[in-house]
Amino acid sequence: MDAFGDLLRGVRSHGSVFGYSTLSAPWALDFVDGAPLTLCVIVDGAGWIVRGDHDPLRVSGGDTVVVRGPEPFSFVDDPDTSATPVACGEQCSIPENGGARHRLGWADCRDPNASTSIVVGAYPVHGEIGDRLLQVLPPLIRIPPDTDADPVARYLAAEVAADRPGQQIVLDRLLDWLLVCSLRTWFDDQEQAAPQWYSALHDPVVGPVLQLMHAEVDAPWTVASLARRAGVSRATLAKRFTDLVGEPPLTYLTRWRMTLAADQLSDRPDLTIADVAQSVGYADPFTFSTAFKRTKGVNPSTHRMQASLST
Repeated sequence: MDAFGDLLRGVRSHGSVFGYSTLSAPWALDFVDGAPLTLCVIVDGAGWIVRGDHDPLRVSGGDTVVVRGPEPFSFVDDPDTSATPVACGEQCSIPENGGARHRLGWADCRDPNASTSIVVGAYPVHGEIGDRLLQVLPPLIRIPPDTDADPVARYLAAEVAADRPGQQIVLDRLLDWLLVCSLRTWFDDQEQAAPQWYSALHDPVVGPVLQLMHAEVDAPWTVASLARRAGVSRATLAKRFTDLVGEPPLTYLTRWRMTLAADQLSDRPDLTIADVAQSVGYADPFTFSTAFKRTKGVNPSTHRMQASLST
């Protein structure tokens, strides 16, 4: 697992909201549930994504759009549409309301003259790993056709319209696949906007070191041991890593370890603090607790208690 894959491994689709609608102008779909991430696939036709004070985004057939929540957004035929908005959100997404084609409860007209079809998936994002992902994303990302994401979007559009056995599992997997392909395409194309660590993954020295940190997070890494594995001097690694990633190697490693630990403390009440410490490379729970408080501002026990109160 590399730094990009690790960031996405905590973001999984399980029974996400899906909808498929064929629309005739005028229309206005208001997505009101404040999902952390939403994917919109424009199967054909065209429309506009409108979100708060941001400029309306024109989208057309083959486009995939990633919307970062929780701010609501709308899909409309025109920014100045005369249509009465239809609320689409969590309350109309329960499976009892029908198959995936009808799950969002919006006006599904099936008019042969309709001009636009859209598939939507609301994507749950949890924990500090999910927060790290959201922090590096802009409010709206448009992925055009003819990219790595395009074949996946086509599979998704076909599956969501079918109502076949096992459909939700297929949709969950496709949504995971589409999210990864869409974000990777955007990071590759928007080099200046991508996080520093993502660009550093392509460096012949720093890239393998990042992969080692993420693949063996519990190893007793030092700058010297990482440098030996990379085949460079300690000083070379320290400078190159800091220049490309924006912080020293062990600072990056500690922050990532504490992110993993924070999610384990929140999600795994069966694990002791010593268990969590060991899983992220600390043999001594006291040393781990000190590092955790220095990074997160509270000790592990307090973090766990606060997490349990917020659920």
